[in-house]
Amino acid sequence: MSQTERQKMQAGDWYCCIDSELSVLRHQARLAVHQHNHRAPDPSEPLSSPLAALFAEHGQNCLIETPFHCAYGINITLGHQVYMNSGCTILDSAPVRIGDRTMLGPNVQIYCAQHHKDKALRAEGLEIAYPVTLGSDVWIGGGVIILPGTSIGDGAIVGAGAVVTRDVEAGVTVVGNPARALPR
Repeated sequence: MSQTERQKMQAGDWYCCIDSELSVLRHQARLAVHQHNHRAPDPSEPLSSPLAALFAEHGQNCLIETPFHCAYGINITLGHQVYMNSGCTILDSAPVRIGDRTMLGPNVQIYCAQHHKDKALRAEGLEIAYPVTLGSDVWIGGGVIILPGTSIGDGAIVGAGAVVTRDVEAGVTVVGNPARALPR
């Protein structure tokens, strides 16, 4: 029995993103994101109900400022007290895990998908997705881009505007494009 494109995506295999089931999931995410982005602020509900229902898991006291965007939402897991400033985008074709007390500055972008390098296969929508993990107590500066398959260790800091192309060790500060560690 052949796998669906969603099953291939979830297994970390090459899949076609131009697929009716995946389109339905992206549409559900767009609806939840739209509701989140157009709701009145409610201090008693730090994580909006639409996003709370969409995400795979979430801890207590998470706050996501508007506007926010995600591709599927179902692959996002938040720890406790996660904060995302305005303009964050998570293209969660693979699992995205964000640890406790991690803060994302404005306009942080997390990408999981990598399109095929062969132009004909790319034109057919073939891509593969790699997970992204942010540990606990991580600080991601404004405008950071985090590329597919990277992990950022507990307590690390990523300076504003950095492009994270490879793993960042716990407790390390990285800056630049590509992101490189600052001397300790």
